[in-house]
Amino acid sequence: MNLDDLISEYADIEGRLADPAVHADQALARRLGKRYAELRPVVETYRELRGTEDDLTAARELAGEDEAFAAEATELEKRKDDLEERLRRLLIPRDPSDGKDVILEIKAGEGGEESALFAGDLLRMYLRFAERIGWKTEVIDAHHSDLGGYKDVTVAVKAKASLEEGVWTRLKYEGGVHRVQRVPATESQGRIHTSAVGVLVTPEAEEVDVQIDPNDLRIDVYRSSGPGGQSVNTTDSAVRITHVPSGVVVSCQNEKSQLQNKEQALRILRSRLLAMAQEEAEAAASAERKSQVRTVDRSERVRTYNYPENRISDHRVGYKAYNLDQVLDGDLHNVTQALVDADMERRLAEAQEAQQPS
Repeated sequence: MNLDDLISEYADIEGRLADPAVHADQALARRLGKRYAELRPVVETYRELRGTEDDLTAARELAGEDEAFAAEATELEKRKDDLEERLRRLLIPRDPSDGKDVILEIKAGEGGEESALFAGDLLRMYLRFAERIGWKTEVIDAHHSDLGGYKDVTVAVKAKASLEEGVWTRLKYEGGVHRVQRVPATESQGRIHTSAVGVLVTPEAEEVDVQIDPNDLRIDVYRSSGPGGQSVNTTDSAVRITHVPSGVVVSCQNEKSQLQNKEQALRILRSRLLAMAQEEAEAAASAERKSQVRTVDRSERVRTYNYPENRISDHRVGYKAYNLDQVLDGDLHNVTQALVDADMERRLAEAQEAQQPS
């Protein structure tokens, strides 16, 4: 869509949100609110640019009579250039999922109990980060390890409709293998071990995004289990859903009722199927492109957390900082911003290349 279309869409949504009838449908009101928040910086920047251009025209006309207006014109020219650059960046085509909430899955990998303990540390980091931003989190499913870590844990992260950024905008770069270097709690001789945890991030799909044929599902029920495999429920409330065409398997046991676990499992399944469809489309559309920030290859080692040096390193963009303790306490903004910036530069370069005459 061009700028005029976006401004028109913004005005249309503004009018619809003023209609009380729209808010009777909470899902619709939430979608409109999110889109309105996405468009707000574009429209506000455009309006500020138009006002600056008017002021610049007036200052230039008066500059011949008063030198003070000549100095003001110089400042306004700089501001106009800054606003044009900001607007150009805002109009770069976005990831279509940027406004979506996410399903975040953390899975222990190499390293046994130490990996499970670090999975718990990563969970705490993401929960704290979400709290700082104002996102809402909900643990959908969790399998604890014997020492209090997590074999795997699944969390839904949601943004408020009033926020300009969707959760996917920042957390999409977290997918991959996260490596930790530290002395494990189980290590008696003080040796540093290296363990790994896998993180999978998918945009949360709504029912309108993914249509699932019930005939394509195989649903099994079983008893929930806790650390060490002991039964924690006397009824078959845990649910495992297999999507036969794709082979995707999702299990859920966190809720007390079979129905609730089924709904949560379907929620995760929809998000995984949506991510698969988007990745296939992306691969088909840009098979030859080598992105500086890759999010599709979940097996790629993306980040290292070195406890002895208090260092965090992101290997995709060369980010390095020595404030690991703060990052693990939720101060993840600079890390994610480095990835957002790298992705923006890539998209700007692609847009400029597309504008070049062939």
